[in-house]
Amino acid sequence: MQRSNWLKDHPNFPNFIGASKPRVLLVTGSSPKECDNPVGDHYLLKSTKNKLDYCRIHGIEIFYNMALLDAEMAGFWAKLPLLRKLLLSHPEVELLWWMDSDALFTDVSSEVPWERYKDYNLVMHGRDKMVYDRKSWIGLNTGSFLLRNCQWSLDILDAWAFMGPEREIRDEAGKILTRELKDRTAFEADDQSAMVYLLATQRDKWGDKVYLESEYYLHGYWGILVDIIEEMIKNYRPGLGDHRWPLVTHFVGCKPCAKFGDDPVERCLRQMDRAFNFGDKQILNMYGFTHMSLASTRVKRIRNETSNPQLG
Repeated sequence: MQRSNWLKDHPNFPNFIGASKPRVLLVTGSSPKECDNPVGDHYLLKSTKNKLDYCRIHGIEIFYNMALLDAEMAGFWAKLPLLRKLLLSHPEVELLWWMDSDALFTDVSSEVPWERYKDYNLVMHGRDKMVYDRKSWIGLNTGSFLLRNCQWSLDILDAWAFMGPEREIRDEAGKILTRELKDRTAFEADDQSAMVYLLATQRDKWGDKVYLESEYYLHGYWGILVDIIEEMIKNYRPGLGDHRWPLVTHFVGCKPCAKFGDDPVERCLRQMDRAFNFGDKQILNMYGFTHMSLASTRVKRIRNETSNPQLG
């Protein structure tokens, strides 16, 4: 209602960037503290540059957050109070696009199929069978998702946040999630498991407005993608967004800002460099340059002039 009233009071406001493209705000962020790993801040900068490039090309606004808005909702959960505040504070925005700081755009020319989601309020990478039938805690991913600016979204954020407060509530909720979801190890409640549990146990309430996307990589797991980038370059082209040229590559488990992660830090950073350079190569090509290799920051000229930058 608030958003509807705001738009009535601003009849000349361009709600759509194009004929069928909604006004989108990409939301990301990082801790207000410096990284424990000295090189982590550099990788956060590269991740931010990558998102800025994509947003500039596609007419998307970006909001970068470094504040913890709710001390009880730290870690996995910090995004929820932020998204709720942005929904209420930006009635001019139709969709929020959350992206974790360790997720990179690796197909910078690929456009999200916005028209596909016109009847849905939440879009996440996942599969219906994995979530609703198997109740797998990895049936979807919350590192990159779209959320419509409406009352439904505020309601599901409230329901989702129920398991988020630190200490006793989160610990007890983690036991429930481990018991109820397939193959989940024992640890405190996380936002991804909580969303799977919410959808699987309350499908009648939320399911009709949730789209689980699997035709392209709104989230793509780095462990199966980065090693085959050279094969992608050789056999395919930008604009596909799927396993052949992924829209988003997400470095789940890497934690470049920390000294330790689920995966070896050196391997993570090396692969993040390759993925960043893969995406950045597409940006540089617009201006007549390219990276000399996916492992190098050095560039070389590939044409003399660029009067009208184009992706290619």
